[in-house]
Amino acid sequence: MTKDITLRWATPADYNILGKVMFDAVRNGRSNYSEAQRQAWVPVPRSGDAWDKRLGEQDIVVAESLEQIVGFMSLAPKSYLDFAYIRPDFQGRGLFRRLYGKIEHLAIEQKQFRIWVHASIMAQPAFSKIGFQIIKKESVTIANEAFDRFEMQKLLRN
Repeated sequence: MTKDITLRWATPADYNILGKVMFDAVRNGRSNYSEAQRQAWVPVPRSGDAWDKRLGEQDIVVAESLEQIVGFMSLAPKSYLDFAYIRPDFQGRGLFRRLYGKIEHLAIEQKQFRIWVHASIMAQPAFSKIGFQIIKKESVTIANEAFDRFEMQKLLRN
């Protein structure tokens, strides 16, 4: 359960921690990607000016447990769900659905007609469970490692 977890909107003071949450989720969580792929995807926790700029252009909801950020999800311009990461110890508790609920509510308030995402092979089932449909399967290359992923979307009711 997620009763001990609160949700709030991120501030710039959270950005470095979000890079660490992403690193922890990718590098230490359950995965169908190889260690080489995970190393290429997130070699170190993200931080710095480019990271801050990218996050500063998005609406980000964070999940906290005992004042520690344990997950986050973001909505970028053009209704793109850019980030969805939960620390391994907090996965499987319904937190993904709670974070997404805040993102969808925001998108509806903004009069968006859909939310779309590039979902990893690990995240695709979670997105499917909340109503996203696969548009296409694709492969991308990061640091000479190929990754399968899915472009998905969910149409919203406004």
